[in-house]
Order: sequence, then structure tokens, then C-alpha cells
Amino acid sequence: MGIITSDGLTKKYGELLAVNDVSFDINEGECFGFLGPNGAGKTTVMSIIYCFMPPTSGLVKVFNMDVTKEPGTIKSRTGVMPQDDNLDPDLSVLENLIVYARYFDIMKKDSLALSNRLLEFVDLSEKADVNIKDLSGGMKRRLLLARSLLNDPDLLILDEPTTGLDPHSRRDVWAKLNHLKFNNTTLLLTTHYMEEAQRLCDRVAIMDLGKLITIDSPANLMDIHGGNLEDVYIKLTGKKLSGDTV
Repeated sequence: MGIITSDGLTKKYGELLAVNDVSFDINEGECFGFLGPNGAGKTTVMSIIYCFMPPTSGLVKVFNMDVTKEPGTIKSRTGVMPQDDNLDPDLSVLENLIVYARYFDIMKKDSLALSNRLLEFVDLSEKADVNIKDLSGGMKRRLLLARSLLNDPDLLILDEPTTGLDPHSRRDVWAKLNHLKFNNTTLLLTTHYMEEAQRLCDRVAIMDLGKLITIDSPANLMDIHGGNLEDVYIKLTGKKLSGDTV
């Protein structure tokens, strides 16, 4: 059994069928990517896995726990790196981490040492006392990654982790994610950068209109359909890459 299992997952918003009978297993220690165009449903699936919203029907388990029955325990073992920058602009880099650590009941004396270690991991130690407003986009993304690791998660959910970054900054984040994966952290991500999925993911799920089209490794998909992963994506969805709304 995987670290995440979904059986017949369905989610409706009124008359909108956002996720339609989706089943999958995600293994411990793998990097698993959800790919799909606007309205594909991948962000909804991620939100259900993180217990942000309940499924309409079907069963989703994380760490062998039902997301509707043990959301607190699941969240305590999960880190989330959001797509949007929701850092506190009134605080310094270090203060953002120390304040966030309170959500996990980490004592201040412990959170200081932990925060400094995470800043070193994401190469932001020299920026510890800098205000958030004075960070570049790449630095903010690295800080969001550090914040998502405060509770030493077994599962890390990454929503467009390198969106808006230049190629050099993107590769910096990739290096950090590969390090986490090497140390057996399970990574679950959405991305519109096919090169990112191709480099990071052991397997990807391609979704469209709420349904799961395929799950396979990038290498197998490219062997079967030809071209690179972007070519496969366009062939299977019939759509170009774009932002996600559902």
C-alpha cells in the first residue's frame, strides 16, 4: 500500500464535476507529479490530499489514514509549499520561520535553531535579518520551501514550486528537492514546466477535465508516445501549457 491511496475520488462544486472517479497509489519516497491544463482537477486533488477540503465521494488515505477522519494527524506530518507568496511582509526572513513554527507547537528556543538550519539548507543564512520585501522572487520561493520543512514532514506537497523563477533559480530549487527525495521524503507536485516534471518525477499523472488519462514514468511515456514530456502532454490532452484554475 502506498503512502497515499485514492479509490474512486470524486469532487463536485454544485453542478461542476471537478474530479471524476480518480484512483491512484503514491509510493513512499517517490516524487509524483500531477500534470494537466486549466480545469484538469489536479489542484483539487492536492487540496483533498492535504485535507483542505473533503471529497464528495470516494476514499482518500494518507499515511493509511482517512483524510475525512484524521486531518489533524495527516497535516502534522505534511509540509506544503504553496504557489502564491503568503509570507508575512512585516517580518524578517528568520521571523517568518519562527512565527510559523508555532503552528506545530515548536517551542521558540527550538524553533530558532531549527529555522537557522533550514535557512542554511536553502542558502539564505545571510538573509536571516532581511525584510521579506527586500528578497528576490527566487529567494522567496526558497524561503517558502524552508517554511514547508519546519515540521520535518514525511510528505511534501509542492504547488508550482518554481513558478516565475529564472532558469538558474529554478535549478537551485530542483537541487534542494532532489536532496529531500534522496533522504526519502515523498514529494507530490503540480507543475506546468514539463522539464521540471521530467527531471524530478518518478511518475506523473496526466489529468484533463477531471479525469485521469494516464499514470506512468516520464521515460515510459516518452517511449510510448515519442518526443519529450511536453510533446506527450500535448498529444494526450490536445492542449498547450497554461495556468491552473481548478
